[in-house]
Amino acid sequence: MKNFPKKILILTLVSTFLFSCSSNDSDEINLSEKADINLSYTSIEYEIFSLINAHRVSNGLPELGVYNIVSSEAITHTDYMVQTGDVSHANFGVRYQNLVTYASAKSVAENVAYGYSSAEAVVNAWLNSDGHRLNIENATFTDFGISTKRNSEGKYYFTNIFIKK
Repeated sequence: MKNFPKKILILTLVSTFLFSCSSNDSDEINLSEKADINLSYTSIEYEIFSLINAHRVSNGLPELGVYNIVSSEAITHTDYMVQTGDVSHANFGVRYQNLVTYASAKSVAENVAYGYSSAEAVVNAWLNSDGHRLNIENATFTDFGISTKRNSEGKYYFTNIFIKK
């Protein structure tokens, strides 16, 4: 019972993230200029890709492809969260529309997180949350993108976006 209050706090934070999607248009970017973008990924981002795909395969699901244009949207949102200090799904409607328009996405979902210090910790947190796990285990998704950034205090922010093409 010693960890009970910590578990309540985590569940409260996860619930907040699951139900806070917004379609505010304030962080719109022009993806038409990024049709052939070239991104590099950090080791923690590669590990997140790997852990999510390993989980999917262990559940009989196909691996997701890494799609740079999806990561570009994730980067924009992670930058926004670091700048505002707010972990949220703010402006999700803009990211959704950009990916429908420029990545031919048929559906889009995202997981966000804050404060985890490793890929394993954030992926485990997502897998222990029903809504986040459903995004990871959605058999119709074909591709995904990721962004991780640290704030000035060294704490990570994460945005993981999934699409169906």
